[in-house]
Amino acid sequence: MRNLDFDDRVRPGRSRLSKSKFLSGLQCHKRLYLETTHPELAEPPDPATQTFFAMGTEIGLLARRRFPGGALVPPALRPRDAAVAQTAKLLQDSTVPAIFEGAFEYDGVVVRVDILERVAGPRSAWRLIEVKSSTRVKDVHIDDLAIQRHVLSGAGLDIAGACLMHINTGYRYDGGEVDLEALFSLEDVSTLVTGRQEKVPQQLSAMQSMLLEPLPPAVEPDQRCHSPYDCPFWAHCTKDKPTRWIYYLPGPKKVVQQLAQEGITIIDHIPDAVNLSLMQRRVKDNVEWMSAELGSVLRSVEYPVHHLDFETVMLAVPRYARMKPYQSIPVQWSNHIELESGEIIHHEFLHGEPTEPRLEWAERLLESLGERGTIVVYSSYEEAMMRQVAEAFPELRRAFAPVIKRLWDLYPVIKEHYYHPAFQGSYSIKSILPVMVPELSYRDLPIQEGAQAASEYYRMVFLEEDWIEQARIRDALLHYCARDTMAMVRLRRALKEKAAAAV
Repeated sequence: MRNLDFDDRVRPGRSRLSKSKFLSGLQCHKRLYLETTHPELAEPPDPATQTFFAMGTEIGLLARRRFPGGALVPPALRPRDAAVAQTAKLLQDSTVPAIFEGAFEYDGVVVRVDILERVAGPRSAWRLIEVKSSTRVKDVHIDDLAIQRHVLSGAGLDIAGACLMHINTGYRYDGGEVDLEALFSLEDVSTLVTGRQEKVPQQLSAMQSMLLEPLPPAVEPDQRCHSPYDCPFWAHCTKDKPTRWIYYLPGPKKVVQQLAQEGITIIDHIPDAVNLSLMQRRVKDNVEWMSAELGSVLRSVEYPVHHLDFETVMLAVPRYARMKPYQSIPVQWSNHIELESGEIIHHEFLHGEPTEPRLEWAERLLESLGERGTIVVYSSYEEAMMRQVAEAFPELRRAFAPVIKRLWDLYPVIKEHYYHPAFQGSYSIKSILPVMVPELSYRDLPIQEGAQAASEYYRMVFLEEDWIEQARIRDALLHYCARDTMAMVRLRRALKEKAAAAV
């Protein structure tokens, strides 16, 4: 590695970039500008994203075990030059087979490399390995490796190959020690990375020139703001957009992009001749609509009517036998039971330990559901979870078969028979509940959506050690899941009232 001093590495007037900022710049120059000059305008990561980061850390630690004898450059090592110097020392030590979190700086870019593996042979060569908690190679991963290879090559390293190590969802964990060889897939993407690397100097030059400007580039928010990642400046960049902005039109965005290119920025200005989906047409028409069949569909349920919702956790690294990476594991349910008299009974379950949850979850659920009555859900997710648990535990198949036949999905019922302009094209229960039942919403709850519930569960069971905080999370999870099922009770009643009033 070249012995570069500060002045050699960063020319005057240039901003030092990290690989994450480089990737931000590829997504949108305005995002990079704001990250560099006004980071306070970004929305903080939500709980689900924070949990994803925690899982990524776990994946990274496991990946290192595939390379015994490797040496770590502590991520917290400061100043940056100290980390670069320690990395250089490890590069010269032939007894070190791999370096974890190696620090490199070149051409105004600083990178930390997940794994740098020494390649045996007469020349001093290295294999660059990026570890991702994803399940496949994505285009952004090639860009990630390309900027790293640019920096490492510029710093004088001989890079023999570039690989992506990611999770293999085909791996089935059967207990005992996790098979790291089976858990991870290692794909050589050297050709793709080398080709992409050729564009890096020009890309960096454009970014550096843009960062010298006194104002951010004039970039209109569009689909790029959500690909490959959601931009944390979305709220800032769209704060002045009108309520009927064209990008709020639901469904496929191809037609939205075409309309925007034609200068149409407001939904109400879409010409009638434009071919829209049924949902897009309802949003454009902006009027309340109800089918004549709604009342009869609602009357098809049989009492006692169960209202059922599940919450799950997804683990990148399997912890329970008969489980695959990222398989959704049900850990909670709520059941509000409406009797023909109108009385409501509530049953609930939450598995709060880091042990196998599925058998107890299923046994308690089957007991609550009994043998009679329609089971109202608000998606096909509950059926999928029941089938998955029955597949993992064949002894439960006979019990779940008649239960699945009793399921009645409220989501397509509303979607096919009712629309209100305040839905704004969304049939999410969080969107329609405040419209149809104004006194009931999720705004008063500490947990307000499913991804947050999953992340909080993960934190409660696998990360949090304070029992008071664990109890707080448990209470929040119970209230959230109960709100989901009570929401279905109230939505059914509100729909029945509307159908009756229309007769």
